[in-house]
Amino acid sequence: MQHLITTSDFTKEEILKIFDDAKIFLDMESSQVLKGKVIVNLFFENSTRTRSAFEMAAKRLGAQVISLDVGTSSTSKGETIFDTVMNINAMGPDAIVIRHSDCNFHRTLVDYVNCPIINAGAGKTAHPTQALLDLFTIREHFNGEVEGKKVAIIGDVKSSRVAGSNKKLLPRFGIDVCFVAPDCFKYEADEFKQYNKISDVIDEVDVIMSLRTQLERHNEVYFQSLNEYAVDYCITKEIMQDRDIILLHPGPVNRNVDISDEMLLEPRSKVLEQVRNGVAVRMAVLKKLVLKQ
Repeated sequence: MQHLITTSDFTKEEILKIFDDAKIFLDMESSQVLKGKVIVNLFFENSTRTRSAFEMAAKRLGAQVISLDVGTSSTSKGETIFDTVMNINAMGPDAIVIRHSDCNFHRTLVDYVNCPIINAGAGKTAHPTQALLDLFTIREHFNGEVEGKKVAIIGDVKSSRVAGSNKKLLPRFGIDVCFVAPDCFKYEADEFKQYNKISDVIDEVDVIMSLRTQLERHNEVYFQSLNEYAVDYCITKEIMQDRDIILLHPGPVNRNVDISDEMLLEPRSKVLEQVRNGVAVRMAVLKKLVLKQ
């Protein structure tokens, strides 16, 4: 049985087939290919965009969706999270979509379930469907010609599961990845180039992927306020000028901290396209895994 725990669970050919299906789903409001199927959303961390995108994707494919409020579930009565998942599996769902703070949680479940597990976010390491929709968005903008393109991922890369997945996925398609961050937000050791300032790379990149600054994930206080961080790392019109660079962000955007209001309104900003593409890509992932295609 195939699962989606990390992007490496899919071959390049499988990913391109997912993108072919996603293009079709972009042009249609709904499908019934998963009619009669049941998808369970099990989120142990807060989520708005990812959870709603999976719900929308499943419903547009004709599936029924059960989204569990883990805070009021049996885990609050003493049952282990592991037992909760196995009990849900015993009810016979056709796929379980899980977000959890433990980076290894999803992988430990695969031998104990009878349906595909889809990782909707794991700790600080992996967010495979976000990386897939990011790559899809980049490929759509460049008409599939992404070999040799350069992406700068900017911000709190150390805490970002989005950065973790993208740095593994994008190079598989010939895309060069680098990181821009203050020292406190950099990877301690990494094979990718890391820079201190946006100005170091702005003239070399085709894509900027801005990240949310996740101060809640740090034990130390590195900045007195988000505004202090924004002075050097907010993506503004002054920084971008008229350069032919597209702008991505996984959301939610801290306005005028990650990206300025002005830049979010620009055609170069693909943030809302990412949201739309995310539903289509997740539809394609669900179709592949549930129908075993």
